[in-house]
Amino acid sequence: MIDTILVLNAGSSSVKFRLFSTGRGMPLLASGRVSDIGGAPDFLAKGEQDSSGDDKIVLAPNATHQDSLGVIIDWVRNHKAGWHVTAAAHRVVHGGLDFKGPVRVTEEIFAKLMALCPLAPLHQKHNLSALGIVERLLPNVPQIACFDTAFHAMHEPLFSYFALPQDLTDKGVRRYGFHGLSYDWIAHVMRKDYPELVKGRVIVAHLGNGASLCAMQNGVSIDSSMGMTALDGLPMGTRCGAIDAGAVLFMLRDLGMSADDVERVLYQKSGLKGLSGLTNDVKQLLASVDPKAIFALEYFQLKVAQYIAMMAVSIGGVDGIVFTGGIGENVEPLRDSVMERLAFLGKIPVLVIPANEECIMAMQALTCLNDKAKAA
Repeated sequence: MIDTILVLNAGSSSVKFRLFSTGRGMPLLASGRVSDIGGAPDFLAKGEQDSSGDDKIVLAPNATHQDSLGVIIDWVRNHKAGWHVTAAAHRVVHGGLDFKGPVRVTEEIFAKLMALCPLAPLHQKHNLSALGIVERLLPNVPQIACFDTAFHAMHEPLFSYFALPQDLTDKGVRRYGFHGLSYDWIAHVMRKDYPELVKGRVIVAHLGNGASLCAMQNGVSIDSSMGMTALDGLPMGTRCGAIDAGAVLFMLRDLGMSADDVERVLYQKSGLKGLSGLTNDVKQLLASVDPKAIFALEYFQLKVAQYIAMMAVSIGGVDGIVFTGGIGENVEPLRDSVMERLAFLGKIPVLVIPANEECIMAMQALTCLNDKAKAA
């Protein structure tokens, strides 16, 4: 049997997974997903070290997240390669103030994470639902929570406070930052492949359907463009990014919108989709001649450049810029446009490093298990 770590990322309509060996180098063994949960869900998976092709299973139209996770776990456990799941690592978006690193989940910890759902309404409840389901399906397997906020947990007050009364800050109304698993992976890769640059002032642009920036020194997060929730900072695929808080009050008080209506607009109808009136798919926007599509991309590029300049202030300059995420890695014209807007800063080294949150999660989970074993 091969000991493995199962890495899971559960969303509202999909569950993605990767399977890593716990052996030397932690090679990727398999990957897959169940998509369109609530619609016409199907399961697609492949082993990374065999040539047997993809496995596909069509699920029943009423299949749930529990059904989906059951299919994934059954496929892994019954695979001819002989895989044994020693731990399941779950992406959990919000760790609040209490969780500054990966943690093995207990009932007490689960309750604390549930209390953070209002801070990440589109993500947290689905992350935690998967955690509970896997606990039932694999009752003797440790469940490890890996947090998107943890990489930013040591920010100084200058970079974590809002200009609000202290009693509100004490209640958790502050900046946390997100996409920390992605940034942790970038820091890991840079320590290995770019050891001199990582010691300097680096700004990482995680650009995808969710988008943010992180200012690092010596591979440590100093500042982030995101705030208390995953809405703040850059405009994204369907999220608005930074917005005047007064505009939200205006929607509620003067336009008669409910809190749920406003939440739906800010999270699901804004960003590139809202600006273009068409789509949040950057490839489609790039191919379009619609003036609104062109404007949406120009707006996004401008904001990325503006926020990079802001991050440069936080770390006193910039020695390198790293692009990652689906857009950051694959859309060269967008990268070029951003860098043209930053030409006044002089010549800056630019790197493109593929995101791999799943690998850093597997590494975190293994470290968590090893630390637990040493303490026993």
